[in-house]
Amino acid sequence: MEDKKTLFIDGREYRINGERNLLEVIRKAGIDIPTFCYHSELSVYGACRLCIVDIEGRGIVGSCSTPAEPGMKVHTNTPEIREMRKITLELLLANHEQNCLTCGKNSNCKLQELASRLGVDNVRFKPTHKPKPIDRSSPSIIRDPNKCVLCGDCVRMCHEVQGIGAIDFAYRGSDVMVLPAFGKDLSEVECVNCGQCARVCPTGALTVASQIENVWNELHNAEKTVVVQIAPAVRVALGEMFGMKAGEVVTGKTITALKRLGFDKVYDTSFTADLTVVEEAHEFLERKLNGENLPQFTSCCPAWVKFAEQYYPELLSNLSTCRSPQQMFGAVAKKMLPDLLDINRENLVVVSIMPCTAKKFEALRPEFNIDGYPDVDYVLSTQELGKMIKEAGLNFIDLETESFDLPLGFKTGAGVIFGASGGVSEAVLRLAVEKLSGNKIEKVDFLDVRGCEGIKETSFTINNTSVKIAVVHSLANARKIADMVKNGECDYDLIEVMACPGGCIGGAGQPCSFVDTINESRTQSLYNIDKNLQIHKSQDNPYIAELYEKVLTDHKITHELLHTEYNNRKRMSDNGLSFSEDNKNGKLHVDVCLGTGCYLKGAQDLLHEIITNIVDKNLAEQVEVRGSFCFEHCNNGPTVRVGKHLIEKCTLKLVLSEINKQLKATQTTAISS
Repeated sequence: MEDKKTLFIDGREYRINGERNLLEVIRKAGIDIPTFCYHSELSVYGACRLCIVDIEGRGIVGSCSTPAEPGMKVHTNTPEIREMRKITLELLLANHEQNCLTCGKNSNCKLQELASRLGVDNVRFKPTHKPKPIDRSSPSIIRDPNKCVLCGDCVRMCHEVQGIGAIDFAYRGSDVMVLPAFGKDLSEVECVNCGQCARVCPTGALTVASQIENVWNELHNAEKTVVVQIAPAVRVALGEMFGMKAGEVVTGKTITALKRLGFDKVYDTSFTADLTVVEEAHEFLERKLNGENLPQFTSCCPAWVKFAEQYYPELLSNLSTCRSPQQMFGAVAKKMLPDLLDINRENLVVVSIMPCTAKKFEALRPEFNIDGYPDVDYVLSTQELGKMIKEAGLNFIDLETESFDLPLGFKTGAGVIFGASGGVSEAVLRLAVEKLSGNKIEKVDFLDVRGCEGIKETSFTINNTSVKIAVVHSLANARKIADMVKNGECDYDLIEVMACPGGCIGGAGQPCSFVDTINESRTQSLYNIDKNLQIHKSQDNPYIAELYEKVLTDHKITHELLHTEYNNRKRMSDNGLSFSEDNKNGKLHVDVCLGTGCYLKGAQDLLHEIITNIVDKNLAEQVEVRGSFCFEHCNNGPTVRVGKHLIEKCTLKLVLSEINKQLKATQTTAISS
């Protein structure tokens, strides 16, 4: 007799069909159990205790951390459970800054939503927390610890999905907080600005840093000509902010809205995505045919580029030298539009509408400006554009449609699919296959690089030339592939990397949603746009050909405008942590690197030994011991700097000898080594 894999939820029988836990079975039954800390893409945490249910014979348990078992009799809405959920919310609200009307997550906050939904109209508990400073140091993300509910979503996202761990829990008991490493600001640690922490944050503790006011000021400045570019992923997500279904294409309405807001010209980032394809494909073919710097990694994603700079400097020569489509657009626009629009370059303002928070950081990189004028002046997220449209009082749903301005508004389907994971590879293949085969291709769909898997791979053979490709999204997966390349464990030719799950369509600047299938809807819409366009290959874009003929007239100009290079980047800021009680000026500084490479080679034990010896020899008045974060000598750690002298593969004997030497040189008390 077959086992009956069913259980009872509020008196009704439901089948168990491979769900990870009881919560998923309950939600499949059409009951939306409230949660803060549960995400299908993250590990089960069980911190918020809102998903409690009553199981007959067991009592009250968290449904997210309880496996579903046959025969269970589950109650989801008893008086006791309702009261416990209310008390939990009241406790959270008591220690939560309640400036909801001015919060960036207002109307999209889970705490706000659940308080209303569960009927919490009074907070009976007194607050105990002390206000903490807001971290506005990052160009991409604002961190407000006063609004954190300690759900851990951001911590698990950064560690599990992105493989970084730039934020984590600190302290214990009632003092526990979520902080960047060593209590530093986000801009001082290894954060790559992807913003995925803000995407999953249920409150206003992590939000997208806004440039709305800056852009309004430029739009109201009569001396400025303000142009805007729209990334592919924006057009399949913006409508969600106005109640439209996920993935609905709103390109025409978006253009109309931007012109009504006051932008002088509206262009398409897909145009320079086409340009990126042409440059990146030719770069790849040159590398492939010469057997140099393979595999070639894509460089369109600024979060991935910063990740590579921090963690894999030895692979930077493998990154494509192509700028991202955003930065190519800025460079080309600042080069050609002053003449085309009869204005001075300094009066031209370029604004980007992006699904990505890391683009805000990218626009500020020093290599992307000329004489202090950046190629891209401001970057707005999809969320920010939606807020501007609402602020202007525009009825987005009822807007008529308009078209992009030329020439920087014409694109092919290859430029549009850039917004989805696998889109860059497919667009490059549409050019590379033609070049290698010498024949025009009619079949432009390369389905093997599509899909939602975190790591996809495929290979092609064209005219006896084999090409092996990997497509990766999320940085934890990128780390796996980068380690394989570093260790010689793979033979890929081209590797596409997107930091955000699903690619740009899942960027942190997109409208917030906790629906699992939303990225699939957005992705499919991009492929539908490709199908509906007349041209599907970047090399067939006539305005790209005209650009090469009139603007990119020689290799030097092309390289200056469209290419760049990247360098090793420290993961932590230079100002280290002092371990001395008194850090007066004039002391001899001993800096011990506590970066990952040195830590694994015993830097923490060495630090403790140095401090102990300094204290034992009564030299704390003359020597200050500090923790530093990277001297960029990771292969030769542990690394210690005494004064200005750097010691690689350092030992206690070596560092004490150098301290003794330098103290003697300054005629102070010496320490015996």
